Amino acid sequence: MVQDFKKFLLRGNVVDLAVGVVMGVAFGAVITGLVKDLLMPVVAALVGKPDFSALSFTLHGSKFAYGDFLNALVAFLMIGAAVYFFIVLPINTLVARSRRDPPPDPTIRKCPECLSSIPVGARRCAFCTATLPPGNG
Repeated sequence: MVQDFKKFLLRGNVVDLAVGVVMGVAFGAVITGLVKDLLMPVVAALVGKPDFSALSFTLHGSKFAYGDFLNALVAFLMIGAAVYFFIVLPINTLVARSRRDPPPDPTIRKCPECLSSIPVGARRCAFCTATLPPGNG
């Protein structure tokens, strides 16, 4: 039974998941620090307060502390913006650059009948034997 448990723990997907969770927690700390230390001071400069937790109102003796909700909402929006603009957008740009199609080969053309790639100078398609117009037809 201990041997089976050891096999389970050392399976690739369990180890990969553990590494993913640890890296996710570390990454979350980095993004939280970015928002708290760099982006929230910008909000404080624009609005005048970095912390909205003191904001509240009272209605029929009940206190509504909407400032805490505003803090959570601003933090959520700032974290989402930080992740999008600092991670998702640059990675999507890099992936799009790497996936560009190579320029077309000038020595090859498509057969109009079967759409196979054939040499530009061919007069008959090797795949469907269709007679082809000369040149880049």
